[in-house]
Amino acid sequence: MLQLKDIKNVYFVGVGGIGMSAIARFFKYEGLNVAGYDRVLTVLTKELESEGIDIHYDDDIKQIALNYQHKESTLVVYTPAIPQEHSELKYFIGKGFDVRKRAAVLGLISQGMQSVCVAGTHGKTTISSMTAHLYKQSAVGCNAFLGGIVNNYKTNFLHDAHSRVVVLEADEFDRSFLHLQPHLALLSAMDADHLDIYGDAETINDAFLEFVDKIEAGGVLLHKLGLPVGEVSDEIEVFTYSITDNADFSAHNIRLVDGLYHFDLRSPFGIIKGLKMGVPALVNVENAVGAIGLALLGGVEGDEIKASLPTFEGIRRRFQYRIKSDDLVFIDDYAHHPEEINATLNSVKAIYPDSHITVIFQPHLYTRTRDFAEGFAASLDVCDRVLLLDIYPAREMPIAGVDSSLIVKYMKNREVELVSKADIFKVLIGRKMEVVLTLGAGDIDKEVPLLEEELNVFISNK
Repeated sequence: MLQLKDIKNVYFVGVGGIGMSAIARFFKYEGLNVAGYDRVLTVLTKELESEGIDIHYDDDIKQIALNYQHKESTLVVYTPAIPQEHSELKYFIGKGFDVRKRAAVLGLISQGMQSVCVAGTHGKTTISSMTAHLYKQSAVGCNAFLGGIVNNYKTNFLHDAHSRVVVLEADEFDRSFLHLQPHLALLSAMDADHLDIYGDAETINDAFLEFVDKIEAGGVLLHKLGLPVGEVSDEIEVFTYSITDNADFSAHNIRLVDGLYHFDLRSPFGIIKGLKMGVPALVNVENAVGAIGLALLGGVEGDEIKASLPTFEGIRRRFQYRIKSDDLVFIDDYAHHPEEINATLNSVKAIYPDSHITVIFQPHLYTRTRDFAEGFAASLDVCDRVLLLDIYPAREMPIAGVDSSLIVKYMKNREVELVSKADIFKVLIGRKMEVVLTLGAGDIDKEVPLLEEELNVFISNK
């Protein structure tokens, strides 16, 4: 297998994935030749192309440039979302190239560094991004490979040649996080998900426990209060975080000021008073407590945290305001699991307790819809009105009897409609609108700019 020093060219099969693109940016920053394939042209792939990464969008080995056909100097990286029958992937495997999954490459890159790993079925992108920001704005500094585009930096990859710290989003999909070697690890949630991979809740729980076992001796586990982490090695320190009093790191005196939360933090390092959030939503207070815990445990000073926390501008498609006016609020969010939807909607209701809430939701994956239809129904029932799009299949083939109407079957709220993407605006404006949310991890993001434009015109013509 190739060593990092031997790699001159890196080819990505599925370069447009959020995790893949961060690694592609790393290798490009290191001065290597970087190219790849992706199925669709997106905002992110356009950004990668503008940064000098060559991308094509047809599964065609003839489009692989000649310099990526030298196996002695070319590393091939693929995402498990790519089917094994993909012709380019089969070509590289058949020719004996060094072909590795994204997670294995991330483990290779982070060897010898002090890894700060954030895991959990939800919350990990926000917490890891917030953690990276707190480190980046401190004397400690950091590198980072993140699962979202951080608005402060307009990227999901951060580089710091003077820091040995690397913040990593530790993804449980396909057991990817088991390739990492955490020094500091945070565990935010252990809810059932990815049952197409794991089969049942017990198996995914076991994978998280195996991740905890990967923490190096002398390292630290910080987990959300109440998670069943089991017996942890005596060589690892264990702390808890929450917005409740019983955790080691906890938020107190939480108050909402002009749409943003302020709070005090109690921890083994003392009390930090008067912390201010730079992003909305109550769920982000708990995320911030976890991120601050990782920062303090990693040597970031309290006054550095107090200065940098309000400057965190959030992540693309994480509780992102698209319109915020007296006439209408439009929020876009990546939530695609029932617990994530619960957290997002509870935060919206806390900020806008008396407002009419309309949600446009695109379910992601047939298996997830099948496994959590009742959970989706229960989480969406708190809204005043729900518009459901067709399921976004991603890597999956259709499953008989599984479509968006399966969620409707379990809903108590009768203000629910199945709509096409083309009809969103037309259906939306037919009734009351005060707070509108788009939710989902599929291609609903492509509709958001258009909907924003249409809603702004609608508002101006009222």
